[in-house]
Amino acid sequence: LELERALLAWRDDPQVDHVVIDGAGDRAFCAGGDITRLYQAGLDEDAEYGRRFWRDEYRLNALIHEYPKPYIAIMHGFVMGGGVGVAAHGSHRIVTDSTRLAMPECGIGLVPDVGGSLLLARAAGHLGECLGLTGHRMTAADSLYAGFADAYVPEDRLGALISDLVASDDADVWVIIARHAQPAGDSMLAAHMDDINAVFGGHDVIAIRSQLD
Repeated sequence: LELERALLAWRDDPQVDHVVIDGAGDRAFCAGGDITRLYQAGLDEDAEYGRRFWRDEYRLNALIHEYPKPYIAIMHGFVMGGGVGVAAHGSHRIVTDSTRLAMPECGIGLVPDVGGSLLLARAAGHLGECLGLTGHRMTAADSLYAGFADAYVPEDRLGALISDLVASDDADVWVIIARHAQPAGDSMLAAHMDDINAVFGGHDVIAIRSQLD
């Protein structure tokens, strides 16, 4: 809710040209929502907490997706679940050396949320099914290939990138990013697309499981 309030205020503030979102610390951009709290709410039969949690989360995701100003997400470290929702619906999505991005909800019996199914559906071939059913952690190159990111900036260039973004007024954000972006290297997922399509192209989960077995 704090982020939502800030974005709404900045949206209508003529002194704000664009928004840069970065994680606190070096380990993660955002590792997702408070699943422990959701689990406890379930044990307590507190259905209202879950309804409020999902309502607030999806409203924030929609706000980011429709944001009228450049929204630049610096996706360093772990970007998981809810973190994907805060980053990958933005207009300018930056990955770096430490990026490990995933939709891991399958590991706790949930389906991909935070609008992740929209992103997964846009991935090449049957890659979306693979990522949604396995929770595979993507590198920077994989994230670009899968359509969850737009540019790779080495970690030793992030400080300069953010400084340039802060110093700019209404300059083209893509031009600023291009000064610091570099090729991300080869994607492991891209190299294995034939196998991914063969295994995850089944008409249902049972068929896919049979291929994995």
